[in-house]
Amino acid sequence: MATPRHFLTISDFSSEELNYVIERAIQLKAIHQKGEIYEPLKNRVLGMIFEKSSTRTRVSFESAMLQFGGGAIFLSPRDTQLGRGEPVEDTAKVLSQMVDCVMIRTFSQEMIETFAENSSVPVINALSDMYHPCQILADVQTYVEHRGSIQGKKVAWIGDGNNMCHSYITAAKLFGFKLHVACPPNYCPNEALVVTAGKEHVEVCHDPAQAAAEADLVTTDVWASMGQEEEQNKRARAFEPYQVNTMLMSLAKSDALFMHCLPAHREEEVSASVIDGEQSVVWGQAGNRLHSQKALLEFLLLGKK
Repeated sequence: MATPRHFLTISDFSSEELNYVIERAIQLKAIHQKGEIYEPLKNRVLGMIFEKSSTRTRVSFESAMLQFGGGAIFLSPRDTQLGRGEPVEDTAKVLSQMVDCVMIRTFSQEMIETFAENSSVPVINALSDMYHPCQILADVQTYVEHRGSIQGKKVAWIGDGNNMCHSYITAAKLFGFKLHVACPPNYCPNEALVVTAGKEHVEVCHDPAQAAAEADLVTTDVWASMGQEEEQNKRARAFEPYQVNTMLMSLAKSDALFMHCLPAHREEEVSASVIDGEQSVVWGQAGNRLHSQKALLEFLLLGKK
């Protein structure tokens, strides 16, 4: 049996493959909006393992499989032996004989990698402590729909050097954009990832104004991710100067877009005036999770169409 393709991080795909998925996502969105029935994954099943809860991830993947003519099975720690101490390796070997693809949303990148090593079907990272590659697909799709190719553009990441920031760093080289990360000291992204991406693709600073200056896209995330709630007050103090507000957006290009992977905390990492403003594309960005993940599922299971 051939070794399955996995999507554990953006770098699992080549630049050409990533751009294909984006183009295909836009095509699949058009098919859906026309009301056409397209069911390439009829009788296929997606196993969805959730160790971390999510609205957008569950609904988008489950809807994707239903619209494709297949089905999806939701598995929380209460529903599986993983929650009772079964080794990840054992679960992967069994589950991958019963489903056609596995999506995992968890705290540990190591867990996903171990699962993939022992899986006979494709495994998708739907979020880990290190990466959130599915969100990047939706973000790039959204940018392309509004402004065309993201290649050569300036992207400003304002805030925590978290899993989303890591995915943007990895994507910068593959999609060919320049990423400017502005984060507080002690909250910077993984240094090895920054070095791997190279200075021509990624710069890290502590000045949000410097990062946002003349940016084509400004994006951010919550200051405290799931599992970091006990750090909320400490983080709020550190990140206060990093709010994306009207003043910061005014430093970006006049046609710059604002994105947020949601859920958002208004008046913390982003002001209401920005997230609800004319430059914000967050709602279409969220909706594009459905279409980009349909393209991803189709590509992993059927290859190029």
